[in-house]
Amino acid sequence: MDKNWVKIYASGDFYRAEIVKQVLIDHQIEAVIMNKQDTSYKFGEVEVHIQEENTQKASEIISQNDL
Repeated sequence: MDKNWVKIYASGDFYRAEIVKQVLIDHQIEAVIMNKQDTSYKFGEVEVHIQEENTQKASEIISQNDL
């Protein structure tokens, strides 16, 4: 990864992070999921990361959509 990626969203639920990722992609913002949950006990967070230059736009999209 040669781009500067930042965490824009985190959740304990994988499906919520996937919804946020898809909404951002629908708005032409490249997004990836980093699953930091323990595989056995499912505690921890699932994070959505985006390129740093899209932080403001992504934050607005997330807040407008109540995600």
